[in-house]
Amino acid sequence: MNASMGDVRGGTPDGTTRGIPGGGPADAGGGPDGGALATLALAPRPPARTRSSRTRPSRRDRPPAESTTGRPGPRLPGPVAMGWTLCALFFSLYAIVSVRRHERMLSAGYDLGIFEQAVRAYAHGHAPVAGLKGPGFDLLGDHFHPILALLAPLYRLFPGPLTLLLAQAALMALACLPLTRWAHRVAGPVAGLVVGCATGASWGIASAIGFDFHEIAFAVPLLAFSMEALGRSRWTAAVLWAAPLLLVKEDLGLTLAAVGLYVAWHGPRRLGLVTAVAGVTGTAVEVLVLLPAANPHGTFDYWHQMSATHSASGTGGMVAAAVHAVTHLCRPPLKLLLLAMLAGMTAGVGPRSPITALCLPTLAWRLLSADPHYWGVGYHYSAVLMPIVLAGLVDVLARRPELRAPATLRRILTVVGLFALVTTAVYPLHDVVLPSTWRTSAHVRTAHRLADRIPNGATVAASNRLAPLLTDRATVSLVCQGSGAPGTGRAALPARLPAWVVVDRTDPTTKSPCSTTETTRMLTAYRADGYRTVADENGILLLRGPFHPAGVAMAPGRIRGASRVRPDAVVVGGGRSARGAEQP
Repeated sequence: MNASMGDVRGGTPDGTTRGIPGGGPADAGGGPDGGALATLALAPRPPARTRSSRTRPSRRDRPPAESTTGRPGPRLPGPVAMGWTLCALFFSLYAIVSVRRHERMLSAGYDLGIFEQAVRAYAHGHAPVAGLKGPGFDLLGDHFHPILALLAPLYRLFPGPLTLLLAQAALMALACLPLTRWAHRVAGPVAGLVVGCATGASWGIASAIGFDFHEIAFAVPLLAFSMEALGRSRWTAAVLWAAPLLLVKEDLGLTLAAVGLYVAWHGPRRLGLVTAVAGVTGTAVEVLVLLPAANPHGTFDYWHQMSATHSASGTGGMVAAAVHAVTHLCRPPLKLLLLAMLAGMTAGVGPRSPITALCLPTLAWRLLSADPHYWGVGYHYSAVLMPIVLAGLVDVLARRPELRAPATLRRILTVVGLFALVTTAVYPLHDVVLPSTWRTSAHVRTAHRLADRIPNGATVAASNRLAPLLTDRATVSLVCQGSGAPGTGRAALPARLPAWVVVDRTDPTTKSPCSTTETTRMLTAYRADGYRTVADENGILLLRGPFHPAGVAMAPGRIRGASRVRPDAVVVGGGRSARGAEQP
C-alpha cells in the first residue's frame, strides 16, 4: 500500500521521485511504470489552500459571483476599511451640524444643558443632581442612564457642552462600521457602501444629532454591533453587545429581552432565555424600584403618559384604557407615517427579516403612549430603531439569494439610496450646505457677549436657549422656576435666589419648559425684589441681584459659548426633558 501511495504522488517510498524530470533515476520515465507515473505526476493538482481561503466569511455571508452586477465594478475598499471610512465621514458631518447648532444657540437647557450638568457632576465625583430639572433633583430619578458616567473622564479633561456633542457624534457614527462590513460581505462592496451611507444618513440618527445630546447615543452603536452578530449567528457576541442597554435607559431592557428571544429561537436556547429574563427583570427593577427611589416624588414620572394607565381608575377603567390603546394603535395617521418611514428606508425589504421584529418593544410603548410626541418622526426617539431596521435589510439579503441577483439587488439599493438622499434634504444633516449655518447673527453674538459678563461659579436663572452657554461654569436654573406661589412678589421667587438672571426674549420655546407668561411674571418678581438691569440688547436681558459675591473674577472671553476656563467652584446639577417633561 505504501508503494502505491508513493507512486500516485509521483515518488517512491524511499523519497526519490519517479517520472519527473530531474527527479532521480527515472528522469526519462524509465522503469516498468515510468510512463504512467509521469502522466499522473504531470496531471493538474487541486489549488493549494491559501490564507485568504482559510479566512473567508461563512457561506451565509458570501455573495454569489453575480451578487452585485454582471460586469466588473469600481474598485472599492474592503469591508473593514470601508466601514471605518464611513465612520470618519459621518463623524465629521455630525460634529459640524451639532457644534454649529450649539454655537448658533439652537441647543437648549432642555436637554443639552441638563445632560451637561449630569456629566459635570459625575466628573467631580458627585451624584447627577438636577439644577435645570429642579432643586435637588437626582437625574437618575428621571431616567436610568448610569452609562453617562463613562463620559466623566473625558469631560474632566475637556469641560464644556462640545465634549458631549462630539462624543455623541463619535458614538452615532460608529454604528456605520458593523452594518457596512456585514452588508459588504453579504452582497458586495456596493451594497456595503449603500447600507453604510443609509445608516449614517438615516432620518432617526440625523434627527437625534440635530436635537442636543441624549443617552441613547450609547445604544445606537451597541445595537448595530449586536444586530451584526445576530445576523452572523455569533450568539454570545450578540448578547454581550446588547447587555449594556440596561445601563442606557430603562425601556431598553425590553429590547435586550427581544434579543434574547431571538437567540433562543435561532441559537442556544438557554443563553437566549437567560438573556430575555435578564432584560425583563432589569426593566422591572429600574422602573419599579430604582427610579422611584431616586425620584423626589417617589414614583416613575412617566406612567401617566402611557394610554393604558392614563385616566384609568379601577379594573374597569384599566380595561377600557387598554382597549382604547389597542384600537388606536395606528391612529392618528401620524403613527402610520412612522411605520411607513421605517419600512421605506429599506425599500420594503427589511420587514421580511425576523431581526426587524426587535423594533417591537420600542414601537409598542411609543404607539401606545398618550403623548403625541412619541408618534412622530422627529426628535431622538427613532435613533435606536435605525440599526435594527437596516440590519433587517442585510439579513434578508443574506437569507434570500434571489434578492442578490444583479438586477434585483440594483433596484433595492437604488431605492434605499434615494430614500436616504431625500430624507437628508429634510433632516438636519443638510445644514452643512446651508449658508445660514456658517453665519452668526448679531443676536447670537450679543447673547454670548452678555453671558460672558456673568462670573464663573455664579448662580444664574436663565431662559432655555441661554442655559447651555453657562452650564459648564455656573450653577444654572430656569428663569421660570420659583416657589410656586402666585403673583409677582417676593414669595414667588425661589428659596435660593440667583445672583444673575439672563433671558432671551426671542427664545422660540415659548410654551415649555418656560412659558412666556411665566417668564414675564418671574422677571417682574425679580425686579420688584431689587434686581437691576445690567444690559438689555437685541432681545437679551441681563439682571443682577442686589447682592454679588466679592472677589469673583469675571469670565474671560469665550468663543461661541465654549468656556476657556474651568469653573472656580464645583456645582452639581442638571435634569432633562424635551418640551418641558422629558419623555421616556
